[in-house]
Amino acid sequence: MEWIIKKFQELDLEELYALLAARTAVFVVEQECPYLEVDNNDQVCYHLLGQENGELVAYARILPAGVTFPQASIGRVLVVNSHRGQGLAQQLMARAIAFLVEELGEKSIQISGQSYLEDFYRSFGFQPVSDMYLEDGIPHKDMLLEME
Repeated sequence: MEWIIKKFQELDLEELYALLAARTAVFVVEQECPYLEVDNNDQVCYHLLGQENGELVAYARILPAGVTFPQASIGRVLVVNSHRGQGLAQQLMARAIAFLVEELGEKSIQISGQSYLEDFYRSFGFQPVSDMYLEDGIPHKDMLLEME
């Protein structure tokens, strides 16, 4: 498994196409949720790519503070269907958190996590800071991770 973090401007066309295709496959098609997946935030984000044999199998978008929350954030977290159950989501989140803390010096991270993944996010130290709400018809909770 190869892990790469790039700014939007550093992505090549193949990487950009692969991440947009994976995000659409998971969040629009699998979750049967028609919404505008390309939201004009990608250009200011870092993109964490997990590749196996040159194929994108895991992805997360790392948002600087002030884009969606006052704090930095992690979103569009996914592992493609063929690679689920192998611990890649845990590796993906751990790398995204480490990048925000170690490289960008962030002290807190806020996410909008799907409610059914609350225990997964809690395992990294995230705590709910909102009640459940619907985002594009899917139950979510805002969750916050604060470093000491």
